[in-house]
Amino acid sequence: MAEVRTLAEVLDALTRPGELYERLPDGSVRCYACGHRCLIRPGRRGICQVRFNRDGTLYVPWGYVAALQVDPTEKKPFFHILPGSYTLTFGMLGCDLHCSYCQNWLTSQALRDPAAGVMPEEVTPQQLVALAKRYGAQLVGSSYNEPLITSEWAVAIFKEAVAQGLRCIYVSNGNLTREVLAYLRPYLVGYKIDLKSMRDKNYRALGMPLKNVLEGIRMVYESGLWLEVVTLVVPGFNDSDEELREAAEFLASISPDIPWHVTAFHPDYKMTDRDWTPARTLIRAAEIGKAAGLRYVYAGNLPGRVGPFENTYCPNCDALLIARHGFRILFDHLSGRGTCYRCGTPIPGIWQ
Repeated sequence: MAEVRTLAEVLDALTRPGELYERLPDGSVRCYACGHRCLIRPGRRGICQVRFNRDGTLYVPWGYVAALQVDPTEKKPFFHILPGSYTLTFGMLGCDLHCSYCQNWLTSQALRDPAAGVMPEEVTPQQLVALAKRYGAQLVGSSYNEPLITSEWAVAIFKEAVAQGLRCIYVSNGNLTREVLAYLRPYLVGYKIDLKSMRDKNYRALGMPLKNVLEGIRMVYESGLWLEVVTLVVPGFNDSDEELREAAEFLASISPDIPWHVTAFHPDYKMTDRDWTPARTLIRAAEIGKAAGLRYVYAGNLPGRVGPFENTYCPNCDALLIARHGFRILFDHLSGRGTCYRCGTPIPGIWQ
């Protein structure tokens, strides 16, 4: 009779010694893959549950995916990177947060919640990049769980992808460190960060202090990576005018050219006590973003119901540059040129 292994046993076998940590004299390790900077003693795990200390060496996830598909790049969402392109998107298991409304909880909350977890599929970086090329993807992205905690594996894939002429992106909660950003930076062109709230109390309920994500947004912008920021607008959690204005003003203070996506919540995981975010709330949030000085504000997850806030306009002459319906490009006057066709204003992003 075949031996039945638990998910933890399977995952612990799919590991190898990591790179994003330091050894301490007593056999403990200090991990710096994410902003928690976990002190992990021998035989113990980090907050993410998937990085663990075995005899003074930090072991990290390796050699598998738990989610894999080819998505429109707009779904990440990146609206200013190669419109109409596709991204081969892979995810592993585990997360450094425990959001009660997580839409990817089956992968993110593995080993933390007994109801979560899917069996991993073993794969090599070469196989993943070959898949990307077979399906015509121009980018490779890490998403679905929190990619920071599996950064060593991501970099192995990204090295192969870049060698094959593909570009790479991260879809993350932004709880990063300078060390992990320096480790990832040579392989990435874009980084998406969730700004979930402007209230420290809210963030601590999810699993980290607000300052970590604010610093993360600053660090990514200063690194020169293309940055887009998403706020999932959750009724009764972060949808007040005051909080939305604070988020928009914070982003505008870094750069008015950072695209801000305000997207609709739907009931999921442990937060089923409230309704979908109405379109009027997203339109209000987008208008607040524009009033705060942001030049590119988008409303997502409600295709065709948010007026002009799916499209890209010239901030100088208001010409319609890219028209969208959900993740579908209706027309594109920007790719290949990167400037407004009417007045010549440069539009920041990756258009070629």
